[in-house]
Amino acid sequence: MPIKSSNLSYAHLFSGVDATVPLLDGSERKYISLDNAASTPALKTVQHAVNNFLTYYSSVHRGTGFKSQISTHAYENAREIVIQFVSADPETNVCIFVKNTTEAINKLARRFPFTNDRNIVLSSGMEHHSNDLPWRTNANTIHIGLTQDGQLDILDIEAKIEQYANQVALVAITGASNVTGYINPIHHLAECAHAVGAQIVVDCAQLAPHRKIDMLPPDNPKHFDYVAISGHKMYAPLGTGALIGRRDTFERGDPDLTGGGTVEIVTLDEVVWADPPDREEAGSPNTVGAVALAAAIKQLEALGMDNVAQHEADLTAYALIKLAEVPGLKIFGDKNPKNANERLGVIPLKIDTIPHFLVAAILGYEFGIGVRSGCFCAHPYILHLLELTSSEAEAVRDTMLAGDKSDMPGLVRASFGLYNTFEDIDALVEALHKISKGDYTGEYVQDDSTGEFTPKGWQPIYDDYFSLSVLE
Repeated sequence: MPIKSSNLSYAHLFSGVDATVPLLDGSERKYISLDNAASTPALKTVQHAVNNFLTYYSSVHRGTGFKSQISTHAYENAREIVIQFVSADPETNVCIFVKNTTEAINKLARRFPFTNDRNIVLSSGMEHHSNDLPWRTNANTIHIGLTQDGQLDILDIEAKIEQYANQVALVAITGASNVTGYINPIHHLAECAHAVGAQIVVDCAQLAPHRKIDMLPPDNPKHFDYVAISGHKMYAPLGTGALIGRRDTFERGDPDLTGGGTVEIVTLDEVVWADPPDREEAGSPNTVGAVALAAAIKQLEALGMDNVAQHEADLTAYALIKLAEVPGLKIFGDKNPKNANERLGVIPLKIDTIPHFLVAAILGYEFGIGVRSGCFCAHPYILHLLELTSSEAEAVRDTMLAGDKSDMPGLVRASFGLYNTFEDIDALVEALHKISKGDYTGEYVQDDSTGEFTPKGWQPIYDDYFSLSVLE
């Protein structure tokens, strides 16, 4: 298998990727962000679209002025672009703009037509909390099992669907894990759900920036009923996501938020709700965020999602090969670089005897590399991957609830974006080699209440890099 098989570089398409940051030794270094599963930097096309739009920014819907009309046009055009991006049928589906995937799934959980007969949601043990906790609040949630290495247990979900067939209302599953990068067989799961009269929602927060999403026509048994995406994970960090799903779900009942923009008419005695999506978007919307999300989608489509996936697969394969050479380092999930095309570029790892919080701190303070450490809003999944027993997990829980997170279980996560390069991976691997040998200079102090480490006696001056008190 060739190493560094791709010579493509997309870094020139992004804003801020050449920024330098201060290091503990007093020097500065170009920042390397390997925390893309959390949030991504902005594409330059997004920045340009937003800057151009701000000239005409105004209120949307019902305004008679030109700026209001052009803002409404841009907002509704953005909605059309999102629908096309996920190949949704605009006649039977609606796009509702929200802040992020978390809000999208919470909205669906409150608006889904559960009944006394059908009130079970099948979720999984690998879900981000955003696709788990809302269902626990609004339905009877049953979790699908996992294999030892953290993949979805397909036999278990098929068995549970058969076991609870007439009671299952919804299958709520992630398109790809934000911890291990595993991609789930979501169209197969959709077919299983529909076979028993249930629906499916796919959390595409992780999948959408890296793979083509195809909801399929509603008469196809493999179609998705609902999809949720987040702009801040798709190189559009201006606070907009989208819930795309069945129009008939949102035509019935009351909206979960009420107020301006949600109604056709109001009297002192009566309220007539507007048709969706308006009834689901209370108050003045984030028009700028919608424009940003649409601009990011147009850029990704211009590049081609297959090209996006291949570039990131090349990075992942290379990283898995090089990381395996670091003494004492363990990779969780699929370690085989030959499978890089079948997963996302999300790699969870740990170094023996060195706390995950400390590894992440040293990478940031001494090497200018941004990663994430902890449980990544997927606590049950991390406990499974670390193979903690029930008693061990309970002991950790009690300690954390007592205010001590110093020994909180967790991992370090490196996650790749379209702008990352092989050189970024080389820098990460070199730093991890040094950390594994204890070759770092700082004396680090841990805050037991958060578990995080900071270098003793040193603090960067953030106002030297950005300050709201200095306006140019």
